Amino acid sequence: MEAKFFRFLKIVGVGFKARAEAEGRLLYLKLGYSHEVELTVPPAVRVFCFKNNVVCCTGIDKERVHQFAAAIRSCKPPEVYKGKGIMYVDEVIKKKEGKRSK
Repeated sequence: MEAKFFRFLKIVGVGFKARAEAEGRLLYLKLGYSHEVELTVPPAVRVFCFKNNVVCCTGIDKERVHQFAAAIRSCKPPEVYKGKGIMYVDEVIKKKEGKRSK
């Protein structure tokens, strides 16, 4: 399968990890929950993990690749105060200021 479309996701947070198994057919995410999140990769999409915190979705169908990347991101979207979560590599998160002490 020749992969034409790519979507890279970055996982930010202490202890947050990803791993792909079964030749890119299963994706396991450790996101601070009491259990691992298991995602089954749809056909025509492959998943690769680099350095435990970068996930690459590739495939020949742009809509399926981006839809699955959005499903991964929705497991733990980036939060605006610390920036932890799953975000696209080219995404910019505007961080909010926390409460001010007097």
